[in-house]
Parts: sequence; C-alpha cells; structure tokens
Amino acid sequence: MKKYDIIVAGAGASGVFLTYELTKLDNKARILMIDKGAPLEKRNCPIKMGLVPTCIMCNPCHIMNGYGGAGTLSDGKYNITTQFGGDLHAYVGREEALALMEYVDEVLCSMGGADAKLYSTANSNLKTVALRNNLHLLDAKVRHLGTDRNVLILERIFEYINKRIDTEFGVTLEAVKKLEDGTFEITSDKGEKYQCRDLVLAAGRSGSKWIGEICDTFGIKQKKNRVDIGVRVELPAEVFKHITDDVYESKIVYKTDKYNDMVRTFCMNPYGEVVAENTNGIVTVNGHSYSDPKLHTENTNFALLVSNKFTEPFEDSNEYGESIARLSNMLGGGVILQRFGDLVKGRRSSERRMEKCFTRPTLKATPGDLSLVIPKRQLDNIIEMIYALDKIAPGTANEDTLLYGVEVKFYNSKVDVDYHLETSVKGLYALGDGSGVTHSLSQASASGVYVGRILAQKYAETKNGMEE
Repeated sequence: MKKYDIIVAGAGASGVFLTYELTKLDNKARILMIDKGAPLEKRNCPIKMGLVPTCIMCNPCHIMNGYGGAGTLSDGKYNITTQFGGDLHAYVGREEALALMEYVDEVLCSMGGADAKLYSTANSNLKTVALRNNLHLLDAKVRHLGTDRNVLILERIFEYINKRIDTEFGVTLEAVKKLEDGTFEITSDKGEKYQCRDLVLAAGRSGSKWIGEICDTFGIKQKKNRVDIGVRVELPAEVFKHITDDVYESKIVYKTDKYNDMVRTFCMNPYGEVVAENTNGIVTVNGHSYSDPKLHTENTNFALLVSNKFTEPFEDSNEYGESIARLSNMLGGGVILQRFGDLVKGRRSSERRMEKCFTRPTLKATPGDLSLVIPKRQLDNIIEMIYALDKIAPGTANEDTLLYGVEVKFYNSKVDVDYHLETSVKGLYALGDGSGVTHSLSQASASGVYVGRILAQKYAETKNGMEE
C-alpha cells in the first residue's frame, strides 16, 4: 500500500498547475500525481512522426494523454476570459477567476512563454465589422504559445515539481473507496493500491467516463452537459490574415436564420495543421499551430461547431456525439475530407477532385461526403455560417475550402462541487475539464492553482502527514 496525503488523478492542465502551486507554497503534504499516459519525452504520435499515414488507435492516445494532458501537443492557446472556456467564475467569482488566469499567464511567461505575444480583442475593430454582418465576437485576451514552445514550458514545470512531487505514468486508476478512517483507497489496473487523505479528480476530458463512475459510486450528483458537433475548416492563411494578425484567436458566434441555432468558431490556428486525435477509441479531428515560423504551413484552420443539448427522454449528449463520430470512422476509416464546393453541390469529394483542389490539405484524410455523416440540421447551420464568415473574410466560401469531419467537443457532465471545488464527499475534489466546470487550458489551469492553494493551506497547518 502506497500512502500519500494527496493523490492527483490526472496530469493535464489542472493537475500540472495544482502540483506547481503545491510545490511553490510551503506545506508538509506527501503528494503523488498519476496519469495513464506517458511522460512528456515519450509522448510521440506515430502520425506526427511520419510512421503511419492515419490514426492507428494507440491506447492510450499520445495526443490526448500523458503529462500536460490534451493541451501538451495542442497549439498552446491560453484565453483569459470568462465569456467562454468554462464556468469557473460561477464558483470562485469573476474577479478571482480572471486573477487566477492572469497568474497562470505569469507562470507560463516565467517558464519560457514571455516572447509569445498577448493578443486582445479590446482594441480591435473586428467586433464592429462582425456586428454589421450579424456576427458576434467574444471578448478575450489570448497568449499563443505554439505546440513547440508549449512543450518546452511543460518540461520546465516538470523539472520544477519533480523533486517535490512523486509521479507515476502508464498507470490507470480504477476502483476508489473510502475507508472507515476517512481516507481513500484506490486500486490501479496493475493491482497496486494507494491510500490518501485527499483525492483530486483531474483526469480531463479523456477521463470523463471514469470520473462519472467515481461520482456514481459515491452518489455525487452530476448534471448532463452539451456536446458540440461540427467540422474543421482549412483554407489559405491569406483569407483570415487580416483577422489572425490582429486578434489571433477570434471566437465568433452566429445565430442562423434557418433554425435560430448558435454556431461558433473555435480553436483557430493560423499557419497551422489539421490533426487527428483518439478519444475513447473514436477518431476525431482537431488543429495545431506552432510559434516557430519554420514550422508554419500555408493554411489556417478552425472549427465550426453547433451545440447540442438534450432533455427527456434522451439526455446523454456525449453518446449522441460519439455515435456521429463512429459513423464517420466507419465510412471514412477515420477522418473524412470534403471540398466546400462539393458539399453544396451535393456530391462527394473523390481522389480525382482532390487532385484539382488548390488548397492543399495538411492532414491525410479520406475524401468523402459529410452529408452522410453529419445530421442535416447541423450541416445546414455550418453551411450558413461559412457564407456569413465570407462577408468578413472573403474567400471563406470558396469551392476549394476544405472541411474535415467530424470534430466533436465532448463536455463532461458537470460534477456537483462547492466553492472549494470539493464534492459532497469530504476530501474528494473535482476540477479541470474532467469536472465539467472548465472547458479550456486557462480555466483548467486556474482551477488547479485554486485548489492547490486550498490544499497547501490545509497541510501547512498539519504537523504530520500520513505515516508510511
């Protein structure tokens, strides 16, 4: 039996910043961080290494799991805002949430991110231009680190915590129970047992099902969240250059005329690349970008997402999203690629048509027909949004604009926690994207700092930790 005061289940953004803050602050806690993925230096996607042309369903997926979580190999965008990215402000207050995100930004800069430009929508005229075309730009500051710089920063954070925090990788936690003395006993897939006073569930989106099972075990209430379904758009970088050079990450929301539904842009990657990722055995699409100009491509990519939330008799939004993603995987063997011109003309994109396409895809995907995968309502919304964006970025609705599908953003069921992000079970915390409270790198990281300070104070006042 391995005994600790605090066990952090998950090494994603919230777990990283929780352990950073516990290392920084004076406390006597014995701490262990566990993740089912690999350590940073071993997180290598076979596709990105050029070993395979398409996703081979690594288990666990190196893009999604390991030190730093799904944010490690992302493009490293930290949005400082409460307008999107989660509801941390509903628990800690708006001013505190923003202060925590600013603190996260300071840490990132101190670890190597200071050279990354901090963009803002505050002084941009894009909001006015968007409003004139029935589009709405959300306010935010964004620090774009880039995948390359992001990895370097995480290396430095790990070096900082490594002498203070125990870490174990390649370990999947399974059963959790509470003992009579109030401590938690956790069993891994390898049969090892761990014991701790405080258990922090920070498993991220990839650990959402496990977190849900733990909550069910202890009778902790959960509220179903939405799922976002859409496509990843890729087009020549020149089309959005006037926007990305100004604000870099533009979160634009549009209410469609046909259905009165909300469509939004998400995760914009200037001069970036489209990537595949494996979430619980399902291949979906995403986008990355780099800070190093030598790694830039000629394209910009971003997601167009439609939110879906259900009520009785069906409430499992994630199951709905997974079924659409599975259909895409079945028809395309993974990610499906289609030219916008082919989509609106009601024909599939073929290898022959793709050979004549002026926009060169950055991800090898199967040419096909997205109308066979994405429901008509969502697809109509996406097409209408593309024409709306074409008014502020002429060329968006070009025939050779590429659409990759499907992109699905799963939002974990929102775990019932108090203003300390502690569940109804004393000593059991849920934070980051795995809790459903946050949906972004900034807010997930901020939630880790917040709980880190709470636990540091608790163990600063405790003379003795758990005995071996």
